Amino acid sequence: MPVKLLSETLINQIAAGEVIERPASAAKELIENAIDAGATRIEIATAGGGKSLMRITDNGSGMNAADLELAVRRHCTSKIDVHLDDIRTLGFRGEALPSIGSVARLTITSRQQGASEGYEVSVVGGKTSQVKPAAANPGTVVEVRDIFFATPARLKFLKTEKAEAGAITEVVKRMAIAFPKVRFVLSGPDRSTLELPATGDDHLARMAQILGAEFKDNAIEIDAAREDVTLTGFAGVPTFNRGNSGHQYMFVNGRPVQDKLLLSAIRGAYAETIPSGRYPIAVLSIGLDPALVDVNVHPAKSDVRFRDPGLVRGLIVGAIRQALAREGDRAATTGASGLLRAFRPEAPGGYAPQGFGGQADGGSAGYGGSAMSGSGSGFGSGWAASRYANTPSQPWSAATSPSRPFQQTGFAERQTGFDAMTMPSARADRFDAPSVTEEPVRHRLGAARAQLHENYIVAQTENGLVIVDQHAAHERLVFEAMRKALDADRLASQVLLIPEIIDLPEEDCDRLMVHVDGLDRLGLAIERFGPGAIAVRETPAMLGEVDASDLIRDLADEVAEWNTAGGLKGRLEHVAATMACHGSVRSGRRLKPEEMNALLREMEATPGSGQCNHGRPTYIELKLTDIERLFGRS
Repeated sequence: MPVKLLSETLINQIAAGEVIERPASAAKELIENAIDAGATRIEIATAGGGKSLMRITDNGSGMNAADLELAVRRHCTSKIDVHLDDIRTLGFRGEALPSIGSVARLTITSRQQGASEGYEVSVVGGKTSQVKPAAANPGTVVEVRDIFFATPARLKFLKTEKAEAGAITEVVKRMAIAFPKVRFVLSGPDRSTLELPATGDDHLARMAQILGAEFKDNAIEIDAAREDVTLTGFAGVPTFNRGNSGHQYMFVNGRPVQDKLLLSAIRGAYAETIPSGRYPIAVLSIGLDPALVDVNVHPAKSDVRFRDPGLVRGLIVGAIRQALAREGDRAATTGASGLLRAFRPEAPGGYAPQGFGGQADGGSAGYGGSAMSGSGSGFGSGWAASRYANTPSQPWSAATSPSRPFQQTGFAERQTGFDAMTMPSARADRFDAPSVTEEPVRHRLGAARAQLHENYIVAQTENGLVIVDQHAAHERLVFEAMRKALDADRLASQVLLIPEIIDLPEEDCDRLMVHVDGLDRLGLAIERFGPGAIAVRETPAMLGEVDASDLIRDLADEVAEWNTAGGLKGRLEHVAATMACHGSVRSGRRLKPEEMNALLREMEATPGSGQCNHGRPTYIELKLTDIERLFGRS
């Protein structure tokens, strides 16, 4: 068959297959254009999940007639000129508008700031109309109707209207977090209106709009730099986690991305602190010279390639771990919320206990709502909701507390016939509890006052109480001590009587030899054995008998994929975690007051003590205001 030039419409439809995968893809491209135009207010209206209608209105710089005529032509853009190594805008390819116009009914109405009139152009199935004058406010309105009507085969692969509407919502949320100075409004008959007012330079306030108000109380600030790369943002404490990775937001030079290298770095940073199947919450922004990152990897621009991926990954892992070491002993505030909800009455006639824990489940966190609120009864319905939902959490004060002690003279004398110390049910020897110690309560985790069921320590703080799981807490302390030992000196190794030779591709051998010093510190001694083989002479003693061949091949795959050999350390830490679990204070052991207080003091000084090795919380804190709400006294 002869070679021939494809038509412009067919070229655009082929490009649309990569650029415009679904209505959310079109929304992303159009919102990026609005932000590049300097908009401070962007309104998005959808119908039918964006399949039948999507309208983006902004107050940006606008376009004149000549700009409109070129804007709907392929590879026409105002954002780059010659080079691709200095991209400082969200868009730059010049493909989005012609791609959308080739598969949908596209209308663009725009008026430049200060101009007396606006202009309009339409593209229907790849056919462009003449630019004509039109009434318009300053800025641009882009309307997309009947997406994929020109390519019916693509239309049948779209999901339900609700799913497509949800995907557009996710796009808006990511863009809103990246640009807190822009006001976003998302509305339409297929959804509830979402309004996100601009927060200016207060990025954490914008994050709270998206991730829920509790994120502010459970976030740790990240601010780090390495060479010419900076990392800023906020990461949640380990016990404040979700059931999927949809609450991890990454930005590179202000561009929202979903890059597997960055997501892997977040997962690695939280290793051994979050249970399997749970995911941390993080909002991180990477800043670097545009020449050091390639954003032109895919037409969707969601993937990037760094010139030095190892540097970026190491910065993320190191910065998060340092932040967790600084403040990671905090437990999520949602633990107390869950405890209160477990006892809240469903109706005046009875109680409906709800499951609770330190984790905040995804999906239930509204925009500014509680990340712990569920869809069932209890806190979210009935009289309990109206009574407790908007109760402010204020510091407890004996002077203002509704349950403060009576001060009337002679009150004790009037309590005739009642002596708590002589009541049979109140005798001290009926409790598995130590005597009250004189340990001061000014410590953050307070002073131990009792041990319940030979596993839970109850401590008194200055304004509340703390309940500690002694086994989980000590398990974490032992593990951190062992981890510190792993990082201190070269680990003990066992010498193989006969070195094991593993055949590998030459490029894998080259990559492994780059990490030979780091592996040697972990007890794995390897050396090159010809161009395509590795000789293993020593293996870590902690691992016992190990299949050296499988270990080396796994490390080679990891280095090829991520340019890091952290898998061996991960195995060692897993062994250390298992040893810590079996070597810690067991449930059922009675502790003396001095032992309990020593455990509390060590928890305060140990990074990551807010959760055990499996990611479960080690303690829950209740403020006196929370306790008073529990008894309906506030």
